[in-house]
Amino acid sequence: MKRTTAFLSATLIATGLASGPVMAASQSQGSAAQSQGQTQAQQNFSDQQLQNFASASQEIAGISQTYTKRLQNADGSDQQQNIRQEANDKMVQAVKDNGLKVDEFNQIGQAVQNNPQMMQKVQKMAQQQQ
Repeated sequence: MKRTTAFLSATLIATGLASGPVMAASQSQGSAAQSQGQTQAQQNFSDQQLQNFASASQEIAGISQTYTKRLQNADGSDQQQNIRQEANDKMVQAVKDNGLKVDEFNQIGQAVQNNPQMMQKVQKMAQQQQ
């Protein structure tokens, strides 16, 4: 059974889309390798997918900011773990609420990181939403 988790991606911070977007991934090594192969194969995302990615990234930034503050004030590792899991769940839900699957969001995120033109396009979409 795959367990979907999310973690903050420092690489996407540089896109200017958000202060702490999420990259969600499966913990399975096989899925990670499969996801990489899919990312390289699928570089042609629709404008709607890119728009959904921009929207999800902005929501995730807000979640990240909120939960980063809570983590800083947490007492002990158990409380920190609970806060991380709650943030994780909310980030995954933000991706789904914006019409994307977690692996699709990851694929777009990786493509954006590797393609300056796509990055600029997504940044423009995000700016138009504000």
